[in-house]
Amino acid sequence: MQEIQDNIIEIQTKLAFQEETIEQLNDVIINQQKAIDKLQHQLKQLDKKIDEESQQWQTDASMVDEKPPHY
Repeated sequence: MQEIQDNIIEIQTKLAFQEETIEQLNDVIINQQKAIDKLQHQLKQLDKKIDEESQQWQTDASMVDEKPPHY
């Protein structure tokens, strides 16, 4: 009977450690997802800024190619 109780205690101990490990891993995953979301947002902002600047450069370049009005 003592052996069964010891086995149950061992199983309960392992289960408690597993639950703690799962919680820790879940916290890591949550933090990583937050970091990914932040990086994706920053990437979208940079992409938008690059597009805006590219359009501005194209506009500036086309203005340089135009002849002044007195020609």
